[in-house]
Amino acid sequence: MNPMVEFCISNLANGSQEAFEILEQDPNLDVLEYGCLSHCSLCSETLLAIVNGDVVEGDSPEDLVKKIYAYIEENPLF
Repeated sequence: MNPMVEFCISNLANGSQEAFEILEQDPNLDVLEYGCLSHCSLCSETLLAIVNGDVVEGDSPEDLVKKIYAYIEENPLF
């Protein structure tokens, strides 16, 4: 089972698209996009993704990718 990384389509439009595209290339991740992840106030303020059910935020797409990988390393599924 791969770690799951979920993006809101509105957050993709607000700047996290580059992070999505980078992560989508990793065969060890399941990267998905949804219409809404129900974190609207946070989503409008920062770049974010839901990683295995937890919110991970970043200041830039590169920072978000770095923090997602760090989160996955610190919180293994098994």
